[in-house]
Formats: sequence, C-alpha cells, structure tokens
Amino acid sequence: MDTVDEKWMRRALDLAVRAQTGGEVPVGALVVREGAVLGEGWNRPISSHDPTAHAEILALRQAAAREGNYRLSGATLYVTLEPCVMCAGALVHARIARLVFGGRDLRFGGVRSKFRLADSELLNHRVEVVEGVLAAQCVAPLERFFSERR
Repeated sequence: MDTVDEKWMRRALDLAVRAQTGGEVPVGALVVREGAVLGEGWNRPISSHDPTAHAEILALRQAAAREGNYRLSGATLYVTLEPCVMCAGALVHARIARLVFGGRDLRFGGVRSKFRLADSELLNHRVEVVEGVLAAQCVAPLERFFSERR
C-alpha cells in the first residue's frame, strides 16, 4: 500500500509523462495542501520559450493563482526531480512547508546535490525536505529521455 507521499509522487510521475510527450525533460510537480491539489505543472521551457517554465514554477504559479496569494504556507510540493536553485528559491519565497522529491539532480540540484538552498540557515524560511520517494521510478524516465538523445 502506498504512503501519502508515494500517492502524490505517482501523480507527479503522470505529469512528467506529459512533459515527455511534448518533447520536454520529463519532470512533473504538484502542490498539495490538506489532501487537495492546488496546482500542478510539467516541464515546458522548450515549448513555451520560457527558461523559467520548470514543472515546479508552473505548479507554484497555478497554486498561488488559485489561492489568491503567493504564500502557500502549509503546502507540500511534490516533484520527480530535485529542484534547481531557481525553483528552490521559489519554494522559499512561497513559504512551502515541505518538499518531497524523487531523484537527485547531480548536475543542477539546488536542494541537496549542489546546494542546500531550501533549508539554509541563512534564509528566513526553511523547507522540510524529503528525498528519494519513488526515486527509481522518477529517475528511469529521465535516463531514457537523455539516452535517446545521445
């Protein structure tokens, strides 16, 4: 039986498929609070010609618009890949309570792999970080995506 975090990560994986179908790096994200999805997104920087159109940013934008507030206190962001520095900074600004991610991003990770931005003691807000949820399932589509392009 899935844990709550696994349940939501499976939904993020479904969103990652939408990114891949569109020729984008397969990353999916959603913002959840009290069992309800506030926002969701999948990578779209190529199709939207927008370098900020990462899955996390799109999910945060949708959640903030739905809530009528850029602060998403008490919410959890689920994402299939460790957020980059831009996305980690956005999590802090949005006051996300928890971040749950699948696989580490060894090249650009802003939460664990390269930097520890989301829970840095230098900032006024710290995000609780949970990593490795369904990691193998989250990393596999990324590995396939990049191996097909090499």
